Amino acid sequence: MISISDLSARIAGRLLIDNASVTLPAGTKAGLVGKNGAGKSTLFRVITGDLAAESGAVSIPRNARIGQVAQEAPGTEEPLIEIVLKADKERTALLAEAETATDPHRIADIQTRLADIGAHSAEARAASILAGLGFDHEAQHRPASSFSGGWRMRVALAAVLFSEPDLLLLDEPTNYLDLEGTLWLEDYIRRYPHTVIIISHDRDLLNTAVNSIVHLDQKKLTFYRGSYDQFERQKAEADELQMKAKAKNDAARKHLQSFIDRFKAKASKARQAQSRIKALERMGTVASVIEDHVMGFSFPEPEKQAASPIIAVSGGAVGYEPDKPILKRLNLRIDADDRIALLGSNGNGKSTFAKFVSGRLDAESGEVKLAPNLKIGFFAQHQLDDLIPNQTAVEHVRRRMPETPEAKVRARVAQMGLATEKMDTQVKDLSGGEKARLLMGLAAFDAPNLLILDEPTNHLDIDSRNALIQALNDYSGAVILISHDRHLIEATVDRLWLVRDGTVSTFDGDLEEYRSLVVASPKPRDDKARTNGDDSVSKADQRKLNADRRASLAPLKKKINEIESLTAKLEKLIQALDVELADPALYEKAPAKAAEKAKQRSDAADKLSAAEEQWLELSSEYESAMAG
Repeated sequence: MISISDLSARIAGRLLIDNASVTLPAGTKAGLVGKNGAGKSTLFRVITGDLAAESGAVSIPRNARIGQVAQEAPGTEEPLIEIVLKADKERTALLAEAETATDPHRIADIQTRLADIGAHSAEARAASILAGLGFDHEAQHRPASSFSGGWRMRVALAAVLFSEPDLLLLDEPTNYLDLEGTLWLEDYIRRYPHTVIIISHDRDLLNTAVNSIVHLDQKKLTFYRGSYDQFERQKAEADELQMKAKAKNDAARKHLQSFIDRFKAKASKARQAQSRIKALERMGTVASVIEDHVMGFSFPEPEKQAASPIIAVSGGAVGYEPDKPILKRLNLRIDADDRIALLGSNGNGKSTFAKFVSGRLDAESGEVKLAPNLKIGFFAQHQLDDLIPNQTAVEHVRRRMPETPEAKVRARVAQMGLATEKMDTQVKDLSGGEKARLLMGLAAFDAPNLLILDEPTNHLDIDSRNALIQALNDYSGAVILISHDRHLIEATVDRLWLVRDGTVSTFDGDLEEYRSLVVASPKPRDDKARTNGDDSVSKADQRKLNADRRASLAPLKKKINEIESLTAKLEKLIQALDVELADPALYEKAPAKAAEKAKQRSDAADKLSAAEEQWLELSSEYESAMAG
């Protein structure tokens, strides 16, 4: 059991955790969530003893081993497998002693202990962990120095997992993993035999791998049982109850205060007024629910919709060196409204394909056709280094709008989701999420027809990821997405392409099937067409037919999107009217206004019903047309 009691902690004079308490039963898999900057990493530092608490205590069982990923990735000449094996310090020490021990009794003790800790199967276990994180047998025996920083961080993660500490602390481990590594890690954490606390903004990881949530909010810690989705529901219900309690408390206090104000100066009512004052003091107040506003994303709509296909590749090949293609046999098309996610382990060529499609890499062979005046926006995490550290967001945007008035420049920065107080902050002082917002806004600056996003969520919290999902779904252009965030993929794309074996092909399945493919060892897939009759076609062929039909159905799809936008506005209006109509004071003070609001609500409900009926009719027509 881990017990945190009345804990307070500061960083640079700023109080991040204030008199917070929480208890985690042994074996808990807990997700630690909260806004960026709330103090989650600070809490980890207090737990490990790297930061002294201002007050309170963290109680952990004696002799419990705490493990977390090393801050610096290994860069030695040692093979990866050896680095991971050495993470088990007891095994390493016992093996070294076994080489020199001469006392028969001590030798026997060493061998017994080695058997107890499974030392003789350690290499197989280490290899399995490295394989799950993307290292094949050959890579496991290469020196760490031959890998880039991101891959070496995977080695550091493998090492701490192999050491199997009693308390495993993971701080955003998926930031340097691809989707395949993330899916493997989800499965590994779920089966981990000891206690885990993981800081993550990956909703699917928090729904799949953990059994509880610890919420750090307003400097306090609150424990919730269940997944992240269950936490969200419980939090919303608690907030609603608190808001109702506050409204009731405020009304009662207002009533008492009104009596006091009216009669405290009258001698005949002075005693009653004094008793009301005491009652008011005893009543106390109910705290407000503090809602943190999350800035949205906004991608400018393409000025002119390009005709499908916007990109068509026939017999294409691409690479970085002549006659050494990374990808070949590329035969594909991208339509104006496609939403495509690229699957495949890092190193298979997803980023190479993104650069090829964006025009950053030329084809070595084959034919590539682009729609006239096609505009492509490209975002990748490594581009963060291209931002000018000593310039502000406003200065970055002004370079793209040199003749534009200042007010319009700042309005454009606001559309990128940067708050007013951050607009004049130098880039080097912005958070990772703020830099990502700026870079994403610059990538989409010229209203592209195709937006390519390579790992856009690494520095975004859950609420910001939800805002990105909404912006992508509102955007009418085509999207190609590379991401380890399964929730983002499932919420925004409708086509899956697999980058593997030196080519790109349609993945005939959904993400759950792909997850099974990654974390298990399923039987080989039968890629041949599965027929239910003489006229049936495979899913892959059906998707090609769907792509051909999209262009002719574009006006119908646009109408459906317009109705979806209308229904969202009507639902928002109805919610706002419901709040007003729920106030009893409205009927007492302004009965005519109450009647008017009720009529507005009725009219909006009728319009919503008609819009939903039209949406169902048009959607059915669209789906029937797509089905042929």
